[in-house]
Amino acid sequence: MGCPRTGHETEVERGRSAVSRGTFGSRPTHVQQCPIIRPARARARRKTECRPDSSDSAKKGFQWKRTRQSQRPSPDPEYQRLKQADLDTLELAAQEGHIDLKYLDEAGFCLYSPVSYSYSRVGHQKHLEQVPTRGNRISILGLWQPDKTFEYALMQGGFDGESYIKVMNWMAEKAALTLAQTGRLTVVTQDNCSIHKRDIVRQHWQRWQDQGLLLFFLPPYSAKMNRIEDQWRQLKAHEIAGQMFEDEYDLALAVIKGMEARSQTGGYSLERFRFNSA
Repeated sequence: MGCPRTGHETEVERGRSAVSRGTFGSRPTHVQQCPIIRPARARARRKTECRPDSSDSAKKGFQWKRTRQSQRPSPDPEYQRLKQADLDTLELAAQEGHIDLKYLDEAGFCLYSPVSYSYSRVGHQKHLEQVPTRGNRISILGLWQPDKTFEYALMQGGFDGESYIKVMNWMAEKAALTLAQTGRLTVVTQDNCSIHKRDIVRQHWQRWQDQGLLLFFLPPYSAKMNRIEDQWRQLKAHEIAGQMFEDEYDLALAVIKGMEARSQTGGYSLERFRFNSA
């Protein structure tokens, strides 16, 4: 375009031409000192940062959207379809009263809660005081029979093969009683967590089966098929979130109270397994 008075190419245009040609030499002094060019570039940069969903991205089929967490590997769709069909059959049998179907899973709770949104009075802001230490987490292992029963156990730290066996022995005893009284088998649906398939655990499978307790393993990376997952989300969101606990004992009490509150609201029976302290 050039200067409107002389018609010669301006220093700014010569700099732009060099950039377009790939000759990235020293930047013209006039561009660095120009009071008009620098704010314009700053405004363009701010627009790019504030508007990630630009018109060019939109044209290519992209949009600015929240990213969610998911499991890294994808499940085998064919294997998942077959397992889903088996699970549908089990759920139908449970609805018709032929079996007792329960969903097993573990979850964990910490002394501190992530800071998030919550209701507070107008003009005030809610604060969560930091606890002296983050300590160990409290783990829960539960078996959920939708709208009927919820059995669970608590442990400081995490569950291992031996503690899992103790809970399942408790379940096997209850399954044997159910089989003797009603003739119904008890089926436990669970994921492929390592403690569920350890050698020390496999040694008990046949005995549990003889007592009327059968195991159904979900396909890998298929948490959505386990109906107890939603119970954990509800428990954490409505009973535990937004609190700080002094120690593991206070946290365990809060989990117990939360489980009791949810059982009363949901109208199902609740029972907790207690490990021997000795």
